[in-house]
Amino acid sequence: MAVERVLKVLEDLENPTVRDMIDRLVEEGMGFDEAALGLYLAWKKGEIELLEPQPPENFMGYMLSLRSLWFWLLSSLIAVSLSLVFLVSRPPLVYVRYILGSIFVLYLPGSMLIEALYPRGEELEPLERLALSIGLSLAVVPLIGLVLNYTPWGIRLTPVSISLAIFTGAMAIIALRRKYIYFRLSLEGAR
Repeated sequence: MAVERVLKVLEDLENPTVRDMIDRLVEEGMGFDEAALGLYLAWKKGEIELLEPQPPENFMGYMLSLRSLWFWLLSSLIAVSLSLVFLVSRPPLVYVRYILGSIFVLYLPGSMLIEALYPRGEELEPLERLALSIGLSLAVVPLIGLVLNYTPWGIRLTPVSISLAIFTGAMAIIALRRKYIYFRLSLEGAR
């Protein structure tokens, strides 16, 4: 198996980088793709541990790292959805509005609530996350509407859209913070 061969070749290296490990495996006769796959499988099985050479040191650094790309994509999706809801009323962009609006109402609020409650990726399977996200969205959106019903703004397009955006954004920020805390704890555990 490739994992055993990878471990045998790498056992005498001290504090190597991923590049060093792959170069050593290629020197030992493995192809680049085979070496990368073997290294990945060894990491996935927990046989080797890969650490970032310069992990983010604070929340802002974590927020600006690739680990939080999901947060920036979500923020962009919220902004685009709100823009389409308020600015577009004619075809063909109205169909994009329908699709993004459906995702915005039926998936994102529950998804961000799930991310805030379960920040690690290992707690739930992807299908469980999807089902819970849709189910929680179907529970949270009417509750937001119920609260809005007793405010002076009522249940209209603008207050509902903005309230959902605020709720989804707040859950995303909470999820990002909890993911950062888990990341810092995992770094301390690795040292």
